[in-house]
Amino acid sequence: MKALKPIVFVLVFVVLAACTEKPKPEDTFTSYMKAWESGEYKEMYALLHESAKEGVTEEAFVELYQTSYNEIEVQNLAVTYELPEEEQEYKKEDTPSFDYNVTMESVGGEIDFTHSAQLLYEEGEEENRWAMSWSPSMLFSEMEAGDTVAVETMAPERGGIYDANGNGLAVKGPVQEVGIVPGVMENEEELKNQLAGILGLTVDVIDKKLNQSWVKDDLFVPLAMVADNDQERLDALLSDELPRGIQVNSGQEARVYPLGEAAAHLTGYVGDITAEELEKREGEGYSSTDRIGKSGLELLYEEQLRGIPGAKVYVSKEAEEAEDIVLAEKAVQNGEDVNVTISSDVQQTLYEEMKDTSGSATAVNPTTGEVKGLISAPTYDPNELSLGLGSDGPTINKFTKTYSPGSTFKPITSAIGIEAGTLQPSEALTINGETYSADAGYSVTRVPSAASDTQVDLRDALVRSDNIYFAREIVEIGAEDFLQSAKQFGFHEEIPFSYGIEASQIANGETIGSESLLAATGYGQGEVQISSLHLAMTYTPFVTGGTLLKPTLLVEEETSRAWHEDVMSQETATLVTERLKAVVQDAEGTAYKPIVEGVNLAGKTGSAELKQAGEEDGQEHGWFIAWNTDTNNLLVSMMVEDAQEGSHDVVPKVKNVFQKLR
Repeated sequence: MKALKPIVFVLVFVVLAACTEKPKPEDTFTSYMKAWESGEYKEMYALLHESAKEGVTEEAFVELYQTSYNEIEVQNLAVTYELPEEEQEYKKEDTPSFDYNVTMESVGGEIDFTHSAQLLYEEGEEENRWAMSWSPSMLFSEMEAGDTVAVETMAPERGGIYDANGNGLAVKGPVQEVGIVPGVMENEEELKNQLAGILGLTVDVIDKKLNQSWVKDDLFVPLAMVADNDQERLDALLSDELPRGIQVNSGQEARVYPLGEAAAHLTGYVGDITAEELEKREGEGYSSTDRIGKSGLELLYEEQLRGIPGAKVYVSKEAEEAEDIVLAEKAVQNGEDVNVTISSDVQQTLYEEMKDTSGSATAVNPTTGEVKGLISAPTYDPNELSLGLGSDGPTINKFTKTYSPGSTFKPITSAIGIEAGTLQPSEALTINGETYSADAGYSVTRVPSAASDTQVDLRDALVRSDNIYFAREIVEIGAEDFLQSAKQFGFHEEIPFSYGIEASQIANGETIGSESLLAATGYGQGEVQISSLHLAMTYTPFVTGGTLLKPTLLVEEETSRAWHEDVMSQETATLVTERLKAVVQDAEGTAYKPIVEGVNLAGKTGSAELKQAGEEDGQEHGWFIAWNTDTNNLLVSMMVEDAQEGSHDVVPKVKNVFQKLR
């Protein structure tokens, strides 16, 4: 016990010393500033002198700080100060003050101000303390009682999207605003029903707009925008047969899409930002009233197109004669234009051929890699979605998806076989009958156009599209060697393209699972999957003499860039090209009819069977890919789903594109 006595004595001494230590104003000041930085506004209020609390309740104090900072989107608030180096002695009647500096980031930029805090001595029932004096100027030095902090935002002008020739694909254009003036409505229910039909809205949507809190009888209530060139809707809206109450205001401008349905999946559209999008983009300067890219190029290049909003943060003075005081201001930065390699003429022409079908099409310049057109069908009207008109929403974007290519894959098999030395172009295989039964236990059926041939070389096999020839040739190459060579054509890797396109594949896994599957791969069936864009790019080595080009979408990008070099030799490229010309120009070729005068094409047809195991019949996707061999400036890859006549449904469409654009 004796050993414990010194320790007890020391502890008692420390406690007594603490009880007699005088409160310091520096301690209160420091605690207040730390609470400020941490956003602990109730703790700040607790440190106020009673005289300060008489002027503001805790609830009002906390709300003032929270509301002000939320309004101007404060981040990184920091309070710095310097206290006297030497310990000071203070009397009760003293009113010491300490300078502090506040910096913060706001929606309008950095705010930086210096102020001073005064402390007052306060006697209490249990203990005495130094407490903070307070006024609104401690929040911002320019504030007085009754003032508020406000923000004025300046929306940036959204950049336009333009094609290679400067034609608008997504631009600001003239529209007419359609709405109702409630006080002059006649036959209200009839009017709402007719408007719903014209604008593609529901009566419930119209009612919600009319029941907004701000609506009055004499105020115009906007419902939707209608493009100036939407003549059918405008005529219906201006009809004398409609009851009174509709008002159409001209002279408005909004985001419009000049090509409409023809470029819908390419351009995408803009719309009102949702709560989910606002949460996802927190901290990027978006507000609940903003519009944002929803799909396509509008979404892909949202950051570039949108620009940066401007903002002015200011103290709004309560006194009418007093001028508002600006705390921070950030200039608006308008969005940048996006210029793409697309040709409006090519895009529109592709659309005219695809609009009544389901499928996808891609047009490229095979010497540069520039993408000139991208189509997905069925399509939708981006103007309706952007302007608030009724619509079922965007349809699936099929030019981003992969499909079985059928016989359009045979030129790739040809090139790989020639380069491997297993395929001799002039050497004929003996093929008898419509079916080939392999020793491995599988069989391959010839297409009807090839069934009469018994001696088949590469030219015959491509012209008549002979499945048996390519099944036997790919087996000679071998699964592993073929798969490695196919990767030189971009299979099983990310497509180097701005617009997200699914990666293509030769097999579901890392190997081709069986000889039967390998044989089917040779003529583009099995597990081969490819998009219309990627298929177009796999044909560029036939034009460039061996270089697989990267697809290019932005005008500013370098063209003729290699994706993979030395995919094939110049000799192989020329040899296969000559045989692909025969597919179109030879009377026995699968792409011979219809004949297009004045345009010399090379290409390949394909019909991909989608029947399930055990089925005798199934859907067929029809393909045709071709390029103009006179100019080598346009290649079109087109796929039509559920084509009744397979590739025969597609060949005329592709040829029409070349005919119209020559």
